[in-house]
Amino acid sequence: MNMKRRDFIRISGIAAVGSATRTGYPAQVPKPGEVPDAEKGIHPILQKDHPYIFIDSCMQIWPDAEFGNAHRHGVTAYAVTAWDPHLPLDQALEGLMFWHLIARQHPNIIIATRAEDIQRAKRDNLAALILASQCGDFIDHKLHRIEAFYRLGLRLLILAYSATNKLCDGCLDRTDGGLTSFGQQVVDECNRLGLLLDCSHLGRRASLEIIERSREPVVFSHSGVKALAENPRNIDDQQIKVCAAKGGIVGLSPWGPMVLKKGSTRRPTLEEFIEHIDYVVQLLGSADHIGIGSDMSLGTYPDHISDVWGEAAYKDVTGPYDAHISANIRSPLRMVDGFSNYTEVMNLVTELKKRGHGDADVRKILGGNYLRVFKQVWR
Repeated sequence: MNMKRRDFIRISGIAAVGSATRTGYPAQVPKPGEVPDAEKGIHPILQKDHPYIFIDSCMQIWPDAEFGNAHRHGVTAYAVTAWDPHLPLDQALEGLMFWHLIARQHPNIIIATRAEDIQRAKRDNLAALILASQCGDFIDHKLHRIEAFYRLGLRLLILAYSATNKLCDGCLDRTDGGLTSFGQQVVDECNRLGLLLDCSHLGRRASLEIIERSREPVVFSHSGVKALAENPRNIDDQQIKVCAAKGGIVGLSPWGPMVLKKGSTRRPTLEEFIEHIDYVVQLLGSADHIGIGSDMSLGTYPDHISDVWGEAAYKDVTGPYDAHISANIRSPLRMVDGFSNYTEVMNLVTELKKRGHGDADVRKILGGNYLRVFKQVWR
């Protein structure tokens, strides 16, 4: 690790609330060297960067990551979950502060608040961080908090993390109540500010109502095609079409549980992940509304032992995968075979071209589409 030990200890105190676990509690940060490689987000270093702007619209960077190498994995911009989805205001604020601290301490990292920052990161061999929230619980009923967080760099917001809250329904609840009245106000405020709305983890009706109400494009940062893999986290054809019609992006994820086909007992492959890309291209008639949201991590995945959703309702998402492939959430086996670390994005590029996708479409899928939406939405 490139951080001095005293810096790691000091930062990890903040990281206990800033790390993006699915728990509602601080993560236990392991000491450097204590975690086996098989249980860590291991990403090789590229000796030479590839020519593409690669924007990952959902990922996790844990506090023991090699931040000094963040620009050497082939990723131009990481949309990092800046704090735990269910944390209250004060701890969400600490999460944002943590990432600004990381950027200040590492000259290879910048916080992206404009599309031009991502283009500069590619040009200058830097890693850009897009600060994202996977839950709107921090808002409570105080609309003014959104502007404060936007001014602190927040650029991507999911209103609810799988469970119903004061804003809308989540995808793992039995109800499908859509947006609340206050949730409608939140959508309007995000549009006013230029905060990009993300419909991942939301109930079907909620996602459709957000897209309909929004004056700006909306994204699904990390989802999959329900027609190919029946999973409550995946989205159906109507959601895909409506998102695209508004100018938005469907970020497809190589996370194994969302690619696993019904009845399969083997680890999904890169080819099966690309089937999701091909499906959306055929459904929409172009590659103009597709991105990549890997849900990969840098650093060590903490155990989610105190997460009520991970232990109970989240089994609806991961149960078959846990039973047949790997229940170790920190294992690279949780990603599809052939795209389990960032440098393997070139496997994705090669396979897309084999299937007839031209270089222009590859550039759109890896980052060009997201850049277009960022330029339109972010102020």
